[in-house]
Amino acid sequence: MTTAPVAPPPGRSIDQRHITLDADGIMLSARLAQPVHVPPRATVVALHGAGMSAGYFDGPAHPETSLLTVAAELGFTVVAIDRPGYGRSAAQLPYGQGVVAQSHTLAAALRRLVGQYETGAGIFLMGHSFGSKPALQIAADGTVPELIGLDLSGCGAEYLIPPTTPATRAGSWKLNWGPLRLYPPGTFQSSVGVVAPAPERELADAAQWPTAFAALAERIRVPVRFTFAEHEAWWRRDHQALTRLRSRLVSAPRVLIDHQPGAGHNISLGWAARAYHLRALGFAEECLRRQSPETGQHT
Repeated sequence: MTTAPVAPPPGRSIDQRHITLDADGIMLSARLAQPVHVPPRATVVALHGAGMSAGYFDGPAHPETSLLTVAAELGFTVVAIDRPGYGRSAAQLPYGQGVVAQSHTLAAALRRLVGQYETGAGIFLMGHSFGSKPALQIAADGTVPELIGLDLSGCGAEYLIPPTTPATRAGSWKLNWGPLRLYPPGTFQSSVGVVAPAPERELADAAQWPTAFAALAERIRVPVRFTFAEHEAWWRRDHQALTRLRSRLVSAPRVLIDHQPGAGHNISLGWAARAYHLRALGFAEECLRRQSPETGQHT
């Protein structure tokens, strides 16, 4: 693992840097932020969606939208990873990886992270859109030590619009963003450095998700929270669909389904980002409270 320090803004008590994680020979680039003067409460690991990069979580248009900043200021270490096929690993994996292969690669990277960084009381996975899928697979497989919970946005169990139809490809901009008023001025110019080509295997795997989720959901044994944006257009979020989603998570000790007003699918790039991030970190706190501070065992 190598690090390249990035000087924090004056007066800010967080350390932010670019790091590289060795996932059994696959090198993944990432952005790390951590509190300077206190040990981390836990470590938030953020996984971006298809066609994005780790910069999605770093407030490219407005500092208030940065998950890395707000989480580190609240005492968490945060690692936003360029998923396999993005960032540094794009040259190694030009076609990317499907959900299962990504979960294996990411789990290897997180085991290395836990071995080399102080991660506090455990790992809390945050996934957006496609990034939620390997997060759920990791939780089902139990491949990351000290996983305390999952917080997912822009992902459900049943598509409203299949991701591989011609209509979907033609209207993907509207599906991903929604109304322009939801985003700070300059969002689309500043997001040029965040957007990245979606690898072929990732896109090919997307259509299989409803079947894959049904197969893995019952094996998830940590608390899970789903958030659907007010203007979410990819996923079914009617009462019947959400009841079916919840019913599949039979082994999860807690399942929350929330709705974020004033947000589109790319929830962490809009004005609602800070509210969403604070809610997600609140859920992380609740997951921490499930553990005894002396033993780390569930109470």
